[in-house]
Amino acid sequence: MDTGRLPRCYRHPDRDTGISCTRCERPICPECMISASVGFQCPECVREGSGTGHRPAANAPRNLAGGVVAADPQLVTKILIGINVAVFFVALIAPAVVIQLELLGRYREFPGAPIEGISTGQYHRLLTSVFLHVEWWHLVGNMLGLWFIGGPLEAALGRARYLAVYLLSGLGGSALVYLLTPSNTPALGASGAIFGLLGATVVLARRLRYEMRPVIVMVVLMLVLTFVPFGGALSISWQAHVGGLITGAVLGLAMLWPATGRNRALVQWGTCAVVFVLAASVILLRTAELTELT
Repeated sequence: MDTGRLPRCYRHPDRDTGISCTRCERPICPECMISASVGFQCPECVREGSGTGHRPAANAPRNLAGGVVAADPQLVTKILIGINVAVFFVALIAPAVVIQLELLGRYREFPGAPIEGISTGQYHRLLTSVFLHVEWWHLVGNMLGLWFIGGPLEAALGRARYLAVYLLSGLGGSALVYLLTPSNTPALGASGAIFGLLGATVVLARRLRYEMRPVIVMVVLMLVLTFVPFGGALSISWQAHVGGLITGAVLGLAMLWPATGRNRALVQWGTCAVVFVLAASVILLRTAELTELT
C-alpha cells in the first residue's frame, strides 16, 4: 500500500529523497548523488565502477552530524562510565586524591600551608572534577543519566563530536561554578557534562521532529531538582547544571542543525573552538579577580 512518503537516503537515514542510484537502485539524497552518463549514481557504485580508490570512510554511512556510523555507537559512553567508576574507586582507596581533583578556586588547607586551587594554575581541576564522585548514589545517578541520555546522542553525533560536547559542557559548567561560587567551596561530579548532553538532546529531538513535550518535561524536572533539592541534605551546584545545559544546547545546534553543506564540519568545530575560548576567558577573568584579592 502506498503511504505517500518518499524513501530515505541509505547513507543519510534522516533525509527523504525521490532520487535513486541508476546502478544499485538505492535511494540517495542530493548530497550523495553523483552525475553519471545516465542519471545519478551513489558514491559506492562510482567507487566500484571507476577504481578511484577513495578512502573507505568516504563511502561509509553517515549519522545526523555527518560522522561515520561506528560499529559500536555507544563506545565512548561506555568508556566515560568506566573512567568515572575507576576514579570513584581510586578515591575510595586514596581519599587524598579528592582534594587534588575537586573544583576549588583558591584555598589554604591550614595556616601556613601554600595556597592551592585553580587560581594558582591548577586548571586541571576544571575537568578532573567532572569525573569525580565521593558518594556511591551520586555516581550511580550520574552514570544512569549518562547511559540513557548519552547513548542515543552518541549514535546521532558520532564519537568525536559527542566527546567534544561532553568535555566542553563539563568545562562550561565548571567555568560558571568557578565564576559564581566562593573560591573555597568545593564542587565535583559529572552532572554539568550530563546536563550538556541533555541540552544537545533537546536539539536532537527538535531536529528529528520528535514530540517535544516529554523532552521539555524532563528538562524542567531536572532544573526543578537543581533549584529545589528535596530533603535539603544534598548541595547541588546549579551553576554547573545551567552552564552545562547552555553549552550543550549551543554545541548541539552547531552539530545538528546544518544538515547539509560543505562547510558543516567548519561550523561544528569552529563552534567548539569559540565555546572553548569563551570558557577560557571566563576562567582567566576569575583567576585575575581572585589573584588581585590576595
